[in-house]
Amino acid sequence: MDRRDFLRSLALTGAAAVAACRDPPRALPPGDLLGPSFASAHRLPAQGFPPPSETRRVALAIVGGGVGGLAAGWRLARAGFADFLIVELEDTPGGNSRAGRNEISAYPWGAHYLPLPTSEAGAVRELLAELGVLHGDPHAVQPTYDENYLCATPQERLYRHGRWQEGLLPIAADAHERAEYQRFAELIDGYRHRRDRRGRRAFALPMEKSSRDADLIALDRLSMRDWLHSRGFVSPQLHWYVNHACCDDYGTGSAAVSAWAGIHYFACRDGQASNASSDIVLTAPQGNAWLVDGMLRSIGQRVGERLLTGALAFRVAGGETPGKEPLIVDLWLASEQRTLRLLAGQVIWAAPVFLLAHVLAGRAALRAAARRYTYAPWLVANLSLARFPDDRLGAARSWDNVLYAGQGLGYVDATHQRMRLAPGRTVLTYYRSFAELTPEQGRLLLREASREFWAEQILSELELPHANLRQVVTRLDVYRHGHAMCRPLPGLIWGGERARFAADGARLRFAHADVSGFSLFEEAHYRGVLAAERSLRSLGVASASLLD
Repeated sequence: MDRRDFLRSLALTGAAAVAACRDPPRALPPGDLLGPSFASAHRLPAQGFPPPSETRRVALAIVGGGVGGLAAGWRLARAGFADFLIVELEDTPGGNSRAGRNEISAYPWGAHYLPLPTSEAGAVRELLAELGVLHGDPHAVQPTYDENYLCATPQERLYRHGRWQEGLLPIAADAHERAEYQRFAELIDGYRHRRDRRGRRAFALPMEKSSRDADLIALDRLSMRDWLHSRGFVSPQLHWYVNHACCDDYGTGSAAVSAWAGIHYFACRDGQASNASSDIVLTAPQGNAWLVDGMLRSIGQRVGERLLTGALAFRVAGGETPGKEPLIVDLWLASEQRTLRLLAGQVIWAAPVFLLAHVLAGRAALRAAARRYTYAPWLVANLSLARFPDDRLGAARSWDNVLYAGQGLGYVDATHQRMRLAPGRTVLTYYRSFAELTPEQGRLLLREASREFWAEQILSELELPHANLRQVVTRLDVYRHGHAMCRPLPGLIWGGERARFAADGARLRFAHADVSGFSLFEEAHYRGVLAAERSLRSLGVASASLLD
């Protein structure tokens, strides 16, 4: 099937097919089709950049201004170290935690919540304390959190069989299915409380602090769906629930996700608070962008401006042998149509790992390991509404709203934290993974399909629970993430390729969530802080670790 036939077949499936069989749709609301800098990034394989017109020296260059790169900068600034530069391809930093804003509300373009951090995520707790969201001792067993960031209840609901239910696990059909639910919960609870001989949790967050027991590591060799079957779980609804969780966190279904990663989703999140239950998350209208903004403020307050945006790193060379010659980082500044060369004593690579296959000079083993990674595409849409649409029967309006048979993963309500008594204008953030397609097919669809194509599909889907949705939507913007997150396929998390990036280097280190094998804020933050602390030690800067 060629590209045109593939796109045509997709246009006639799912919600689009429903739309084609009814009366002509109303005019679509206005909006934009947005995304990262496809043109610049796609130049990497071909290269062909001009020689540098300027050379700058810096002690430490950080490539990538997502959560990992910003966490590294935040940690360096906290230690009083100023001689670093963060370079970012996009015009704004933040990676998957970017956000937008209109006259109604701020809203996320990616990650939209942070679970209550566990005791292992000490650096995240330190950040929250610095931002005034965690009160008191950040290492207390049950810290107190700012009520404004604790997700207001009701938190989750599921649309199924024409009505809403509380929670995302479908209501069991019979006693046999209830027994399966209970058995699954008991298995997960056992993993959650399990400790090895060194006291490490079976599944910790960050994952680097997890147990290395052989039977746990073996879970990385099979898929989550196969693990469910091996344990005798046959309930279609339980399988749907687990598959939804895998798609939600990893952009990939349970048939492809490593069982270790799938169980980690359920077993690692047990952070505690003195004023909230462990299942409550921290959120804000702009999603996780408030955490990005906090790190940027901290960096700026301590050391001044240390960020260069609109800069594509297309070559990293040197530093393979002992010596004092600088590493070379060549940057393409698209707005200025020129190349800038950085001569850096040390480099932290905080951009996605797969780019290293095109960027890294020499280091054949690292480039080969980078090719082992595959990435899930992702689509996010923000729907601005004149008022909240009419609801079907069942559970009350919630922050997170999921459709059982939907093509997407549901939507979150940007204004849910306001706790208004009467509904007013709001923004709904809709998410869709492409787990039913290959990553290449998903990226092709994202690249070729129009905003109108996506708007019609999204509106047709969300009309199921909200019949008058089209009447209240005033704007619909779409953001495309071609390589949203690395896919934790069997063998990646505890395989040798990932271990190459997790190891400390002499002068080149890695600080992206990819180094953990999956994309979570806590993982990116941990990797950034760890790389920064290793660099500080290498540079002879004394600073107590935040990770002990």
